[in-house]
Amino acid sequence: MNRTWMLVVVAAVFEVGWVAGLKHADDVLTWAFTIVAIVISFGVLMHASKKLPASTVYAVFVGLGTAGTVTSEMLFFGEPFRWSKVALIVLLLCGIVGLKLVSAEQPDRADREGDAA
Repeated sequence: MNRTWMLVVVAAVFEVGWVAGLKHADDVLTWAFTIVAIVISFGVLMHASKKLPASTVYAVFVGLGTAGTVTSEMLFFGEPFRWSKVALIVLLLCGIVGLKLVSAEQPDRADREGDAA
């Protein structure tokens, strides 16, 4: 996995944090952490989208965020565990991996400009 795809995973982790924050924040400090997580999440996502196909990056970001949010709700916030949720998360992750495998990475802008010269 290259560095840019790792940034997409980092952005998704912060997405899980801010989604949980939107639901569970109840004081100034937790709201501040929620806002910071939103800024980091979308900032890292935009950076990754400059080097990778934006449509695939967004699909991976949302899919991982969804899987992480559902999992964290079950693990930390008392959401009932259901095997059907686990099966659907696995299906979602299979789709994400499939998208990544069939998406060609775009060369960096500097590489494209160097080829044109």
